[in-house]
Amino acid sequence: MAIAAATAVEAENAETDTPTSRFAWMRAFRRPWTLTGIVITAVFCIFGIIGPWVAPYDPSAVSKATLQPPSPEHWLGTTQTGQDVLSQMLYGTQISLLVGVGAAIVATVLSVLVGLAAGYLGGLSDELLSLLANVFLVIPALPLTVILASYLPKSGSLGIILVISITGWAWGARVLRAQTLSLRKRDFVEAARATGERTSSIIFRDIFPNQIAVIAASFLGTVTGAILTQASLAFLGLTNVTEWSWGTILYWAQVSSAMLTGSWWWFVPAGLAIALLGTGLSLVNFGIDEFINPRLRQAGIGTRKAQRAQVRAQRAKVVRGPARVRGQRPPHQPYDPVTSDVILRIENLHVDYVGENSVTPAVNDVSLTLRRGEVLGIAGESGSGKSTLAYAITRLHKPPAQITGGGIFYTNTDGSTTDILRMSDNELRDFRWDELSIVFQSAMHALNPVLTVGAQLDDVLRAHRPELSSADRAARVVELLGLVGIQTDRVNAYPHELSGGMRQRAMIAVGLALDPEIIVMDEPTTALDVVIQRQIIEKIIELKDRLGFAVVFITHDLSLLIELSDTIAVMYAGRVVELADADEFYRNPRHPYSQGLLASFPTLSGPKRELAGIPGSPPDLRQLPTGCAFAPRCPLAFDRCVEVVPPLIPLAGPAEWRQAEAACLLYEGDGSAAARVPDGIAERIEDAR
Repeated sequence: MAIAAATAVEAENAETDTPTSRFAWMRAFRRPWTLTGIVITAVFCIFGIIGPWVAPYDPSAVSKATLQPPSPEHWLGTTQTGQDVLSQMLYGTQISLLVGVGAAIVATVLSVLVGLAAGYLGGLSDELLSLLANVFLVIPALPLTVILASYLPKSGSLGIILVISITGWAWGARVLRAQTLSLRKRDFVEAARATGERTSSIIFRDIFPNQIAVIAASFLGTVTGAILTQASLAFLGLTNVTEWSWGTILYWAQVSSAMLTGSWWWFVPAGLAIALLGTGLSLVNFGIDEFINPRLRQAGIGTRKAQRAQVRAQRAKVVRGPARVRGQRPPHQPYDPVTSDVILRIENLHVDYVGENSVTPAVNDVSLTLRRGEVLGIAGESGSGKSTLAYAITRLHKPPAQITGGGIFYTNTDGSTTDILRMSDNELRDFRWDELSIVFQSAMHALNPVLTVGAQLDDVLRAHRPELSSADRAARVVELLGLVGIQTDRVNAYPHELSGGMRQRAMIAVGLALDPEIIVMDEPTTALDVVIQRQIIEKIIELKDRLGFAVVFITHDLSLLIELSDTIAVMYAGRVVELADADEFYRNPRHPYSQGLLASFPTLSGPKRELAGIPGSPPDLRQLPTGCAFAPRCPLAFDRCVEVVPPLIPLAGPAEWRQAEAACLLYEGDGSAAARVPDGIAERIEDAR
């Protein structure tokens, strides 16, 4: 896919690539066997086009030179009736290639339409289309082909093309459906859905390019199979035997007992042509796979282009934003419940995974607020409901996940409020990326592997800013890459050509493409080393301060949240168990679960202490214990904890911070842990601290 961003960068730098660099992609075909396949295929195609015009004789004309071996007059000899074999081969090449390519085109189109649609749409559409494909797979292909061809003996090449296409499309559709089922769950497809791209666009712009290698292999294999099938049908006399093809030549050679009479020149050229063309197509397929799959390309191509682009970028002296002091954190803004500018409000949200005989509450009665310019951190162990909450906020959850209660309200800059859960598909498409975007975890999977970084940024702009020209989109792509600290020469880089940190910054650039008010970041530093994590966190803080967006930052790493967040919400078993200002949370965590999470991190200063983990494992959400879900693991639990589900209880704290809350019965009453607890619990609390 050619992208406008690359063109704009080259034009801006006013430097013309050399002819060698323009055709560098051809080096993907420089392997000897690939070139051999191209030459073989090209020779047959040329003879298929010009064959009837260069044939020395009429292929059906008889003469007295019967069964003559190859000679200067007849280069490939003659038949039993004196017909020239070379002329028959030249005419036959055109018909054989026409049938092979025509049948392959029809069968491949059917395979692509059925396979991609069934795999991506799912549900009833998948069942019906898969049933249709399975019916053709169950029926033996050869008998069905023979039966159909026997009813169309005089239909010529068109009839054979239809017969081969009808019997040959189902297997390719089955393969493409299986590949699509895998791809549709990848994060880059979710990202495309989040940008508001239409279903047809996602299928043909995101899923289809990832399967071109499979489609190309299927197409070339179908060409070979169609030529062999046509030759077989002609050999059996089930086609129009007066229409010359390689199979027809073999038919007349067999009828005339050419093998018994030793007339090898009659049947060897046709059989050899079929074998050579099949070999050439197979070799071409290797080269196509190497060109289409960026991972298989020679590293030298990308390296040299990157070096030249880097020189151009240095000459252009791209200006980036002001540098941030390393490790500096913006000053804390005191919380004012009256003047706070709430941009997102989650009220009593419930998200369940509904099965045939069970309902699993993944998010259970969660209420949160996010202010403009604030970072709301959400922490918890794996399975606590963090990612489910993120997908619910962005309306990207898919069955069996269902939002069964609550509301998610977005407040516009004009003060009007909209319930995200009640948005129509068109409203949601406009809302996503313009007002709210998401940065997925595992950027290698969130980025489309067969599209360049610049192309994926350009996709977002084309979907939501159709009024922008190609040059404007290209300039915005360059601006976004510079904004997140990626050199603009990487606009043509594929995801696998970037480091983990650069891929994650590229995902942040995608999230910032339309200047949203809210960015949901679902574990954006997962699988990155601590140095790269530090760089990503600093970049997020810098961009937030500069652009003023709000962030919902989801992770299981509390040390990151404490440095980055203004407010922290801790989730356990689908519920929020503690909500507090980040500094207050670090200084004085209230919930026993929060205390256990913080106790599992070593300190870099102060006296040495033994790290203490949390005993046990998170509960099975399908069979939650009665009362407090954390009670079986809590060292401070008492009898009422297994009887009562604790609500979020307001806690006493400094007036300048957000009002802290904890879902723990230890704080019933006036918010003090010493209130209304059995004897000995208060001492155990102090010991735990």
